[in-house]
Amino acid sequence: MKLIVGLDVSSTELDVCFLTDDDNFPVLKEASFENDQISATQIKNFILHYVEELNIDQIVIGMEATSLYSFHPAMFFHEDPELSALNTSVFVEQPDKIKKYREVFEESKDDRIDAFYIADYFRVNRNGVSILKEEQYVALQHLTRTRLQLVEGLVRTKQHFTENIYYKCNTLSKELKSDDQNTSIFSATIMELMTADYTLDDLKALSLEEFSSLVNQLGRGRFKNPEKVAKSISKAIRGSYRLGKTHEESVDQVLSVLVRQIRSFEKSIKEIDKAIEDIVETLPEYQCLTSVPGIGKVYAGGIIAEIGQIERFDNQAQIAKFAGLFWPHKQSGKMKSDNTYLAKRGNRYLRYYLVEAANSVRRYESDYRAYYQKKYDETPKHKHKRAIVLTARKLVRLVDVLLRNHQLYAPPKERIK
Repeated sequence: MKLIVGLDVSSTELDVCFLTDDDNFPVLKEASFENDQISATQIKNFILHYVEELNIDQIVIGMEATSLYSFHPAMFFHEDPELSALNTSVFVEQPDKIKKYREVFEESKDDRIDAFYIADYFRVNRNGVSILKEEQYVALQHLTRTRLQLVEGLVRTKQHFTENIYYKCNTLSKELKSDDQNTSIFSATIMELMTADYTLDDLKALSLEEFSSLVNQLGRGRFKNPEKVAKSISKAIRGSYRLGKTHEESVDQVLSVLVRQIRSFEKSIKEIDKAIEDIVETLPEYQCLTSVPGIGKVYAGGIIAEIGQIERFDNQAQIAKFAGLFWPHKQSGKMKSDNTYLAKRGNRYLRYYLVEAANSVRRYESDYRAYYQKKYDETPKHKHKRAIVLTARKLVRLVDVLLRNHQLYAPPKERIK
């Protein structure tokens, strides 16, 4: 007989429902506890009591992924040695799936009812992938998810910086691109030049020789042709609109703040990358994934952290579905829709790292580059987004093979030999 324990988790409470998969047994118990270790131990004691009383041979503990609140209960029950010896599985499911299951019955909503439907959801074998099995995967996941949040913050800050640069010197980006400069508005030189104590009129008044010397000084001699860079910036300054003094001062203040934020984000990301590298090098899967050209330590760490032990998944299709890299079919009667859309209902962190890794791999591997180009040419809209997502789906199959077989990547020519 199977014992199912449904937990509705909040920051302060654990609402619990105990069920079995035997229709002759009604709900065994419903109760509310504090969300702390003492109460979790009480719940464990109830589980052990039912195991002895009802001859339970399997225990399923399920809960919703409620931000960080479900982490401690999930890990407590998963790592408890007494429960581990009793064939116990702990699952953390996406809230929207359980919500849709509950809505079928059109019941009122409260925590007790939620706990029952969470238990009933897992009773009818709706459980998906178990939580991560080893502490190092959880620690790595904490770092890689934080890294993604920092990257997203950096992207938003750079977008804001771009907008304010347009207010100050609206043709700067265009001139840097049109002259094929190997620099951008996010280079250290440009950011320092645009936030230093110079007005655009001050820079415009400089001779080309003086401007080139200033660019070379700010660039610390790294520019091969500082005169060409100075010409592009000078041309942008001459062609740009001018702001009123008060408005210009406010834009300068915002740009200075944004530059500090960008540098802070970049520094934090480097620190996180170092911490990721320290952990990922201790994992056996690390060498498997980094053997693929284009997948470095950070991308490998992000993929490994979300997948965990590959044995959690039956096949590569399950991994793709877990990541949200699948396209649900739409069919009714004899009609089958030709338009299918990416689900995006899975693990967004795994999807991000797979897509970023695929974008990197295609630059190094000819078969992935050819596949990307083929998909890129197939549609007139959203070419890159569509092609890179499909390439990421192709990469899932490779990741599954490497991790499942504990092998290193072999390029196509070597595989043929």
